Amino acid sequence: MAANPRSPEDPYSVRVIAGKIEGWIARLGAVWLEGEIAQLNVRSGAKLAYLTLRDVEAPYSLPVTVQASVLHTVEGGVAEGSRIVMHCKPEFYAARGQFSMRAREIRPVGLGDLLARIERLRKALDAEGLFAPGLKRPLPFLPSRIGLITGRDSAAEKDVLTNARKRWPAVQFTVLNVAVQGRTAAGEVIDALRRLDADQDIDVVIVARGGGSVEDLLPFSDESMVRAVSRMTTPVISAIGHEPDAPLLDYVADVRASTPTDAAKKVVPDVAEEYALIARGREQIRRTLQRAIDAGYHHLDQLTSRPVLADPASMITSRREDIDRGLERVRRTLTHHLALERESLGTARARVTALSPTATLQRGYAVLQRGDGTVVTDTAVASGDHLSALVSDGRIDVTVENTHPKEQA
Repeated sequence: MAANPRSPEDPYSVRVIAGKIEGWIARLGAVWLEGEIAQLNVRSGAKLAYLTLRDVEAPYSLPVTVQASVLHTVEGGVAEGSRIVMHCKPEFYAARGQFSMRAREIRPVGLGDLLARIERLRKALDAEGLFAPGLKRPLPFLPSRIGLITGRDSAAEKDVLTNARKRWPAVQFTVLNVAVQGRTAAGEVIDALRRLDADQDIDVVIVARGGGSVEDLLPFSDESMVRAVSRMTTPVISAIGHEPDAPLLDYVADVRASTPTDAAKKVVPDVAEEYALIARGREQIRRTLQRAIDAGYHHLDQLTSRPVLADPASMITSRREDIDRGLERVRRTLTHHLALERESLGTARARVTALSPTATLQRGYAVLQRGDGTVVTDTAVASGDHLSALVSDGRIDVTVENTHPKEQA
C-alpha cells in the first residue's frame, strides 16, 4: 500500500506544489483593478516594468508586471502616486515562487471619473435613505464637551478651537488627530468617530479639514465612513474643505459647515450675542411690565374718577331720597285705601244695622214666642196661652185672652 504523499515519509516536492499553485492561479480570470501606484520600476531598454499597486483606502498592495509598451500608451503617462484602473490577470511564476498581477491595459483615473464615481455612490446611498432629513439630529444649544477630529497641528484645528473659545470661552474639547488624506485617512477617521461616539461626555462631534483637491478629499467620500456616521448616536458636524467642496460626509452629517470656522460658529453660541439677547429680553420685559403698570394706574384713575367712587355716599343719599319718596307714596296710598275701606265698612254696617231684627224691634215691633221658643206667626193660639213678647229692651210675658183672625176678602 502506497504511503500518504502528504506524510513526512512521502512529501510533495517544491516543483510539484509550485506547479499546482501555478495551475490553480492560471484558472483565475482577468479582472479590472483600481489602485494607486506606490512603486514604479521601469528600466531603460527593458521590455517589462514592475510596479506596486496599493489600495487607496486600506493598507493592502499587490505586485504588478506590465509590458513597458503598455505603460508608454497610457495617456499623460504614469508615475508613483498616480491612480489607475488596469485590466489584469493573476499569475504565479513557479520557478521563482513569485505571485504577480499581469497588466494588459492601464487607464488613468481622471478627475471626471472620480467625480462620476462619487456621484453614483451618492445616489445609491441616498436611495437607501442615509441622507434623509428626518434622520438629522439637532445640535445641543450649549455642549459641555465637543469632540474634534482633524489633522495634527492643522489650520482647521486652530480655526475651530480659536473661534469656538472666542465665542464661548468655557467650551471643552476632546481632540483626536488623524490622517486627513491618503489611504489610511478613512480608517483613522472611522476609528476616531467610534471612540468619540462611545464617550458619554461628548455632546457633538466635528470632523474638520481645510481645503484641498478632489483627490485630497476623497477619504471623506468613503462609503465606510458615510455608513459609520449614519450609525452614530452623537450629532456630527461636517466641516470639510471650503464652500464649493461637497464630499459625501456633508450629506450624511447632521449639520454641514462650509468651513471649520463656520463649524465653530454653529457648535456654540456667541457669549456676547447671548448677553445682548438677555439685555434686550430684560429691557423688553421691563417695558412690558411698565406698560402694564401704567395701564393699571390709568384704569384706576378712570375708576376713581367715576361719581360712585369719587363720592361713595352719593349713591346712598340718592337711594335714601328715593326710599323716602317711595315710603311717602306708600303711606298716602295706604291712607287713601284705609279711608275708602272705612267708608265702605260704615255703609255696610248701616245697611246691616237697618236690616237687623234689633232695629225692627226698636221701631216698635215685638216678636211673640211660645214657651218652647217658637215664633208665633199667626192667630193659631188658644185663649189663656202664655206667650213671651220680645221687644228691643227685653221680654214681656203675656196671656192670650182672645184672637181676632183677619177676615178673608
